Amino acid sequence: MIDAHHHIWRQADLPWLLGPEQPRIFGPYAAIRRDYPIEEYLADIAGTGITKSVYVQANWAPNWAADEVAWVQSMADAHGWPHAIVGYADFTVADVRPQLEKLKPYPLVRGIRQQFHWHENPAYRFAARPDLPADPVVQRNVARLADYGWSFDLQVFPAQMADAAALARACPEVTFILQHAGMLEDTSRSGWRQWREGMQRLAECDNVVSKLSAFGTFIHRNDPAFIRKMITETEKLFGAERCMFGSNFPIEKLWTDFATLFDAFRKGAAKLGEPARQAIFHDTAARVYRV
Repeated sequence: MIDAHHHIWRQADLPWLLGPEQPRIFGPYAAIRRDYPIEEYLADIAGTGITKSVYVQANWAPNWAADEVAWVQSMADAHGWPHAIVGYADFTVADVRPQLEKLKPYPLVRGIRQQFHWHENPAYRFAARPDLPADPVVQRNVARLADYGWSFDLQVFPAQMADAAALARACPEVTFILQHAGMLEDTSRSGWRQWREGMQRLAECDNVVSKLSAFGTFIHRNDPAFIRKMITETEKLFGAERCMFGSNFPIEKLWTDFATLFDAFRKGAAKLGEPARQAIFHDTAARVYRV
């Protein structure tokens, strides 16, 4: 089993990561405003069958992007975990390559994430504007990832998915990992319809895979029925070979523990069959992140 999404935090990072100026879509965060070292993560996953993990950037100050990767690489060198790193770069600048060159020396780097999600609700907003995936400068810079053999972790809301699909089409040699299965936050009938339509657009791009993760983000609880529905709906659109599990720990630790969360995911995928479960919980992440 591979956990394709977790963060290791240390106290020095938290003023930026969890500062009061940043809206928190996951609610009060006092319980995780502290160190989350690799030793605690390993204790959290004990007995679950997780054998490898992927670290996804945790929003250090942008000028510390290389420091973040260097520190996580040092943790991996010392402990053997994590097994791959998704770092950060700013794709809105004229030329992203100098930033990518700073990350190139670290052998565990497999991809980059810059969060493009924008929402009408300021509490859910992260990016400066909603149309960044359609920006020609962004598209040109993301396409550069192909030169490094790196993927792009794509984080958008459903209303942005048409632009996100355009970004994927503009960068056919880059693999995109859609974060949190498209961040469904509006579970009304119209919200589900918008999400399905956007996900269909992304699924039509062969270079997009979907991460099944962070389903407690907007409801602030571990909901097995919701997890099952998200897994089923996403797998129907993308196919299991283009879906992967991610824990989003330690954020989900605000309302559940790893064993309970993972059990909900395993039960949620139970009816898909063994080949599909093998893809979702191992093969897709192993292939995409090369672990």
